[in-house]
Amino acid sequence: MNLGLNGKVALVAAASKGLGRAIAEELAAEGASLVLCARGEAALEETRASIVDASGVEVISVVADVSVPAEVDAVVNAGIERFGRIDILVTNAGGPPSGPFESLTTDMWDAAVRLTLMSAVNLARGVLPGMRERKWGRIINVTSIAVKQPVNGLMLSNSVRSAVTGFARTLANEVAPLGITVNNILPGYTRTDRVEELATAIAGREAMSVNEALAKWEAEIPMGRLGEPRELAALAAFLASERASYITGSSIAVDGGWIKGLL
Repeated sequence: MNLGLNGKVALVAAASKGLGRAIAEELAAEGASLVLCARGEAALEETRASIVDASGVEVISVVADVSVPAEVDAVVNAGIERFGRIDILVTNAGGPPSGPFESLTTDMWDAAVRLTLMSAVNLARGVLPGMRERKWGRIINVTSIAVKQPVNGLMLSNSVRSAVTGFARTLANEVAPLGITVNNILPGYTRTDRVEELATAIAGREAMSVNEALAKWEAEIPMGRLGEPRELAALAAFLASERASYITGSSIAVDGGWIKGLL
């Protein structure tokens, strides 16, 4: 299927590994040029070089912490300076730490808001003027299944990712007349470093092994296994495409059936 992404420019945050890298790889395979950012320089450069070798598209990388507004601005400005525009934005960030309510300090709440909510807000703020001018754009936020069915122990993620959903749903209505879509992707338990970290934390709290913690999640998933990053990336590429021009304001789970609700 030709998704019509050849010649488009995509900015993908937290792109050096996991879900962000898989999305970047998928967009590059469809012909999109890329602006990548992440905090770790070595991993980011390895990802950039790997994508260039595999796809032949032009890729630039900028080391940045998306919880810092000035660094978000630097990423957006670098992309516009090199390519002249950003057509597709994928917001993404490492998840806040797990833990029960009593363990979470005010500083931890503030950090979670900056990392998860304000990174999405500031990235959107940076790319929207150009999208409005061209009357075309795609904004895709990587959130979590926790916004539809809260996950025990993830107080920060459950709360702040839900705020991203509210922001995105409202923004979608505002920019829809301009040919700009805004959607959220909700990854379930997917084989990433983040899920390994959560499994390790649960194993420590509940006196079980990491493998037992992973097996417990797999037993809750109708498909009986963890997801793979490329499975979520395929949806991101579709939502970024011309084919998805009438889909906006949606939150779509990629979870193997884990969410029990009807919607």
